[in-house]
Amino acid sequence: MRKHVLITGASGGIGKEVCDKFIEQDYNITALSNEFGDFVHRNHSRVECIEFDLTKISEIPNVISSLPKIDTLVNNAGVMFSSPYDEYPEKLKALTIKVNLEAPITLVTEVARQMKQQGSGRIVNNTSIAAHIGHPDIWYGVTKSGLLNATKSFAKLLGPHGVMVNAIASGPVMTPMMESIDKDRLDKIKDSSLTGRFAYPEEVADTIVWLGSCSPKYINGSCIDINDGAYFR
Repeated sequence: MRKHVLITGASGGIGKEVCDKFIEQDYNITALSNEFGDFVHRNHSRVECIEFDLTKISEIPNVISSLPKIDTLVNNAGVMFSSPYDEYPEKLKALTIKVNLEAPITLVTEVARQMKQQGSGRIVNNTSIAAHIGHPDIWYGVTKSGLLNATKSFAKLLGPHGVMVNAIASGPVMTPMMESIDKDRLDKIKDSSLTGRFAYPEEVADTIVWLGSCSPKYINGSCIDINDGAYFR
């Protein structure tokens, strides 16, 4: 029987690559995004596209209950605004907290109900190097750090039920999100990597799909860094 993966932020740079690779793995895919535009997989026979605003936290349980059994959840969606910490608009702060932290935790909570019953499941959370080193966008860093901590907490809670919960933490990736980062800062980050470049979306996607499909089951509650030596730990 074909497995089913739910991917948030599926139409973006990393999300689209994750979809590509799960299609290659012969999965059925539910793609969540606030918009799909010219999303290449919109009409694919194994991809169901659902336009959904992740800030509507209270509606997430209904979305999950309407879907077929989920084998893998990929919490990929995220926002970053790079606003100054002392002039951070309340609206953007609330949006960042909801999309980057509340929504993925709620999704894990809802998906875990069925995963515990079936005795298996894989959950992958897309965090960031910002979770480890601090970030000029205070609320981006705080939410990514919180999601990393939630990954570890859920691994403890769900691991005994056969559910694997892991995270990835990448440095800057060549996606449209990078447009909000100051060029001087980007240059410094690039210089700090061992090969002097940013990550490609497919490199991050490869890691997400590995964790979400076939990584050893003893890898649980872990975070895989994807930063080319920009931060050793």
